[in-house]
Amino acid sequence: MEIKSRRKVEDASAAPAGAASGNANATLPASSGRHEVPLARRILAGLGPRRISAVYLFILFVVVFSLINPNTFLTSATFRLVFSEGVVTCLLALAFLIPLAANAYDLSIGNLMALSLGLCVWLNLHTGLPASVAAILAILACTATGAFSGFVIVKLRVNSFIATLGTSQILLALVLLLSGNSQLIAEFPDSYKKLGIDQVAGIPIVVFYLLGVSILLWFVLEHTPIGRYLFATGGNEQAARLTGVRTDRVVWGSLIASGAICGLAGVVYSMRTGIFSATTGPGYLFPAVAAVFLGASQFQQRPNVWGTLIAYFALAFGIQGLALSSTSGAVWSQPLFEGVALIVAVSLASRPIVARLREARADKDLDAIEADPGPAKAPAGSG
Repeated sequence: MEIKSRRKVEDASAAPAGAASGNANATLPASSGRHEVPLARRILAGLGPRRISAVYLFILFVVVFSLINPNTFLTSATFRLVFSEGVVTCLLALAFLIPLAANAYDLSIGNLMALSLGLCVWLNLHTGLPASVAAILAILACTATGAFSGFVIVKLRVNSFIATLGTSQILLALVLLLSGNSQLIAEFPDSYKKLGIDQVAGIPIVVFYLLGVSILLWFVLEHTPIGRYLFATGGNEQAARLTGVRTDRVVWGSLIASGAICGLAGVVYSMRTGIFSATTGPGYLFPAVAAVFLGASQFQQRPNVWGTLIAYFALAFGIQGLALSSTSGAVWSQPLFEGVALIVAVSLASRPIVARLREARADKDLDAIEADPGPAKAPAGSG
């Protein structure tokens, strides 16, 4: 059968096992496989706007606003400000990314950060604990909260969206109780503050914290079994469970890790400002989530660390350019800009996903034709 023979040739060209069979001619069809793409074409496809749209957005914003405001936008002070201000949001985005890889949603990241910040400030004002001890306790509290969310999702079988939304409201109540619905200003020692405001070679020190967490998370997600278990659980939880992956533990652990990173984000915020308000955390939720979903359309077409960071800073530089260009402070332009940029960028990047789904569906159809004994037996019976 023509279709069946064609698939055999393609499989032989794609599988390295042909070389091990001892047949020297098994490697000859490699260049004629249907999925073989020239190197130059693969490079161009990898650099296409649908694959790295956030990179082109970043370049566009830098060029446009540098021309509009060359004296204010294109300065080292602007770049330092954007990068230092974006560290907390990016940490929260990475915290959201971990459970998302396992197809779970942690909507409590903003209030988890607020809890960490509130504990750092409250312990500083009402106890004699060193700032470093208060920071550790804050991270532990957020980690425990992540474990609680995981318990609700895994053991009580509550949808992650609902579970973390409920947890977020509980956390809001806690931070309101801590602050008395008023602003608190800590009296941290200078040594603690320097960890948030110092610079290394002209780069804000908090950027290195973000870089360290990003490299560690990238390595875990892309080069360890834990990362494979996360993506396998997120891709098809039932199939992953049947192959031996303890999916409940994977989801639970992802919420714990998310809580720990949120706690670190709150500690970094306390180092930079030392000011706590109950309204601080929720405002970080959408920018973080937008960065993750926009970043998921970059590079690997799935949630990934570097796509998330590039997506966030592309949006951040656009927002900063608007703020410098507007005489009214561009208060309303920030949410409008974030929403429009997210929709446009993801829509541009989503078309290849649809094409791949169609190709996968076509491959399944071919597999079904090969597995159907009817057409294969008909010519033999017709003799």
